[in-house]
Amino acid sequence: MKSTRLELEPIGILHSPFKEKFGIPRQAGLIQSCSAEIELYPPYNDINAVKGLEEFSDIWLIFAFHQNQNRPWKPLVRPPRLGGNRKMGVFASRAPFRPNNLGLSRIALRKIEHSKGKLRLIIACPDMVDGTPIYDIKPYIHYADSNAEAKCGFAPDAPEQKLKVTFTPSAQEDLNNLPDMAYPELKHTIVEILQYDPRPAYKTDHAPTTYGFKLYNLNIVWKFEEGRVSVLSIQVVD
Repeated sequence: MKSTRLELEPIGILHSPFKEKFGIPRQAGLIQSCSAEIELYPPYNDINAVKGLEEFSDIWLIFAFHQNQNRPWKPLVRPPRLGGNRKMGVFASRAPFRPNNLGLSRIALRKIEHSKGKLRLIIACPDMVDGTPIYDIKPYIHYADSNAEAKCGFAPDAPEQKLKVTFTPSAQEDLNNLPDMAYPELKHTIVEILQYDPRPAYKTDHAPTTYGFKLYNLNIVWKFEEGRVSVLSIQVVD
């Protein structure tokens, strides 16, 4: 049987605090302290297109792993939950390197904003990088989409918040010098991200190592040492 080729057009774009892959939550819903927004493109920014959506607390997003478009997929992948060493089939995982580079996430919908011809969906913290193309939005329906008895293979439970996070005096001073309105709940967000250990899953050693990730327009520098994290600095970057 001849396959049917489907051309997709984004209906909108995600504006997220996460500017790069490193530091992004591995699943949506793990971090509660920050938000993002979906800006719908014309003609999908018609308010009638989202009529009734405000009655739902959660939505499904179909999106593209757009930064992986030129990277090949493989039939076997190494899920982080398995330590980055054991292999599983790509279709038994949520790996971002997929045959069609499509992703699916359930996200809490916080509110809908419509003004001056722009239509935005304000959502809870996503597991997607800033600039992600959005291809479709569907309401989450509990009776159809939830199954309390579902088997979940190698990921039966939510990941644990493993690491204790502290801020050096210098990092705390950096925080104090930032405007609260521009970065709401920033310290809480940094703690939530680092508690889940964003390092690659194969990094099981405890050697002192310094890392950094971008959040908003900030560079967060932190040090991992003996199962703990110290935030060293928080600097504005261009």
